[in-house]
Amino acid sequence: MTSAFWRRARWAALATVFAVAASGAVAKEYLLTSLHSNTLVLVDAKARKVEKTYPLPSAPGNTPATVVPSPDGKVAYVLHNRWETVSGIDLDSGKEVFRADLSQKGLRAKSTFAFDVSPDGKEIAIFVLPVKLLSGEYQVQDTYIAVFDTSAGLAAKPIRTFPAPRRTTLMAYSPDGSRLYVMSWDIIVMDPKDGRVIGKHLVRHWKRKNFGEPDTLAVWPLWGASNVYTFPYGAPRTDRKPDAPDAMKSGIYTLDLATDKSSYKEFENSSVVLFSAAINPVRRKEAYSVYTTLSKIDINKGKLLKRLDLEQTYYVVQVSKDGKELYLGGAGSTIAIYDTATLKRLGTIQLPGGADQATATMRYFTR
Repeated sequence: MTSAFWRRARWAALATVFAVAASGAVAKEYLLTSLHSNTLVLVDAKARKVEKTYPLPSAPGNTPATVVPSPDGKVAYVLHNRWETVSGIDLDSGKEVFRADLSQKGLRAKSTFAFDVSPDGKEIAIFVLPVKLLSGEYQVQDTYIAVFDTSAGLAAKPIRTFPAPRRTTLMAYSPDGSRLYVMSWDIIVMDPKDGRVIGKHLVRHWKRKNFGEPDTLAVWPLWGASNVYTFPYGAPRTDRKPDAPDAMKSGIYTLDLATDKSSYKEFENSSVVLFSAAINPVRRKEAYSVYTTLSKIDINKGKLLKRLDLEQTYYVVQVSKDGKELYLGGAGSTIAIYDTATLKRLGTIQLPGGADQATATMRYFTR
């Protein structure tokens, strides 16, 4: 090969490097959480430090809950104000750039943990529970999903609405934006354009021989880098006596948001409380569940691989995109880091002021 060929190859490689640097394509890994003092917190996951904090504006009450990063990682949407407002906070400037107040005069409206941002970042869908405030009574109204334009500013109004199940606890868009998953007693699949029901995944109403209805606490959106919605469940065996060791089984439910495929697998006789779970985006047969213990589970074989007692309670778990690290959050004022292979503790991130995260959602994302 000629020297001219190698010169062209070197220049092409350098051009690629410069293009990547200029575009900022090397994304950093972050965690987003919130504190009981109406504060949003941005954490550099690899540096193990708090990068920025953001006070939530016009936020009476003390209850920030679900946090959703925009697809480009520039804005964090957070449910706060006693679960009556969703605000979008610019993560560079700290300014509020979006605000949807759900309550209106004579109508109190709250959301549970259920809202999500469309994959193109243009719309945000929020589950709403409205109650009409009359002089002598509260009149419960029908629940619905309100869709907002994310560019609508600080007085955003819905651009469309459609009915939704009353017991909705979470919502998630599919990565291509063609489906909106509405997690209730069962998981309803809707067309986000018009609310038309286009599918369903049975959870409470599954039909399984020798099993009763499963019990779940599916309130945290922890699909992170895997795009797999997952949660632990307990299911009673109807063919066992109530005091039998295997009368209640613990399992992991998964729903791949990209493929629309769901599955469930029991892995042990119920022995500990499991609050939430997440899937390893690299070794996708591995799930991790947390509360007062940290568990590693093979969901293909239905086998508990490892479990350790934690020094404190954690409500949520996230997995890094390379599948190597676990981040435990919620409940207290720290984020704990563990190795996914060994469950060895790697470090702790102290959040400011000693304030607790309570039931806040800790989200993993890149920007």
